[in-house]
Amino acid sequence: MTDITLLPSVVDFLKQSHGQYINGQHVKTSSSKSLEVFNPATGEIIAHVHKATDAEIDAAVQAAHTAFHSTWADTSPMQRGDYLYKLAELLQRDREILAQIESLSSGKIIQLSRFLEIDQSTQFLKYFAGWSSKISGETLNVSLPSFNKEKYSAFTLREPVGVVAGIIPWNFSIMIAIWKLAAALTCGCTIVLKPSEYTPLTLLKLVDLAKEAGIPDGVINIVNGDGKEVGTRLITHKLVSKVSFTGSVATGLIVGEQAMHSNLKRTTLELGGKNGAAFLTDVSVETIVNGIIEAGFLNQGQICAAAERFYIPNDLLPEVMDKLAVALGSMKIGSSLDETTQVGPLANKMQKEKVLSLIEKAKSEGNKIICGGHAIEGAGYFVAPTAILANSTQDTLMKEETFGPVGTLIGYDNENELINMLNDSPYGLSASLWTNDLSKAYRMIPKIEAGTLWVNMHTFLDPALPFGGVKASGIGREFGSAFIEYYTELKSVMIRY
Repeated sequence: MTDITLLPSVVDFLKQSHGQYINGQHVKTSSSKSLEVFNPATGEIIAHVHKATDAEIDAAVQAAHTAFHSTWADTSPMQRGDYLYKLAELLQRDREILAQIESLSSGKIIQLSRFLEIDQSTQFLKYFAGWSSKISGETLNVSLPSFNKEKYSAFTLREPVGVVAGIIPWNFSIMIAIWKLAAALTCGCTIVLKPSEYTPLTLLKLVDLAKEAGIPDGVINIVNGDGKEVGTRLITHKLVSKVSFTGSVATGLIVGEQAMHSNLKRTTLELGGKNGAAFLTDVSVETIVNGIIEAGFLNQGQICAAAERFYIPNDLLPEVMDKLAVALGSMKIGSSLDETTQVGPLANKMQKEKVLSLIEKAKSEGNKIICGGHAIEGAGYFVAPTAILANSTQDTLMKEETFGPVGTLIGYDNENELINMLNDSPYGLSASLWTNDLSKAYRMIPKIEAGTLWVNMHTFLDPALPFGGVKASGIGREFGSAFIEYYTELKSVMIRY
């Protein structure tokens, strides 16, 4: 098949001059600096987006601050949920428009843009909408003594923290933005979003749907630019009360430090890491191969929770390597807009260069390339799906996150060794355990250090299940009911009567 035909509305959108979204209006910035947005499949520039000036960042935060204390404060919890539900419906109506823009700017294959970015975002919006009228405190019995027949009553309130700065990565520019804006709006907060400089386009389209849904002006704002300038000013702004960041561990540490030094701002940090997938001796070679592909190669491995370390029983390792090489080698690599493509490009040139440099590092350390291990010739940012056999747990690719289509395998002899190998990491976002022995799985679950642990699956998220990391993989939780704690402050009230 060939590439799908772009919708006329998508073509027109790419031709527009893009800037910021402040107080319900698209702002044509006065800045002469602009971001070039590339199609990762071709390396060609498809759009320009002006960087936000300091004045525009201030205006966006002020708009969110004003809305927080006025229109959004006067909006009932049920109405907030209705707005989010309406936005979910509009997302589905314009599903193909958003999916095409996303694939063009991020390199995500069109099937994933449709079924994961848009359809999953729709489900998350509906889930959060249901929580808007269910945020509550509790009534408490206090034990203060009465000196003159006085009595006491006490209760707690959950109150929104205020203006949230949401900093979005390039791998899921719609879905992760939805996680942050929906959590904020559900709890009564307002938000200023900063998309990645690589993938700013889809959010600029999404906010038009938010306005159509009736969400008041100023509740959602967007500023564009790089992290060092725009991100830092947003994080440290005096009217921002909370920062929600998704991205690399290295950048997350900087964000957290900036937030702490800026009046101890509240933070939610989802930081990725080096996730492991462990296969026990009772699963078949076919299950292992399919599990590796599911856990490590969806969206070219550009998923925070994707597995990069794979632990295989030593007696199964040779056959697994042979069959994995065949499976990865047969995957179709091609354009993100070709519906038959299985492997698209990496999202940007910098990421391609990073992945290739780590592969070269593995080669220099004597690691065996099972398959792949090279760039695809021609235009675009393509790297062949790669499997590597490590020599030891101390090899670079057992320690450093590639965030690309690279899986590193290592063998093990017994389950005690396996647990130690899995936990031998400063990170702990996710892990998976693959076995047909349920009793053994239940005994191993408490021993594995990860914020999310899957059994016989990997990567898939549900809005009802809290998500976040342990150790250096982050602070706080997304989704479930756990998100409420991180977007509200708990106020205690005591009354004497």
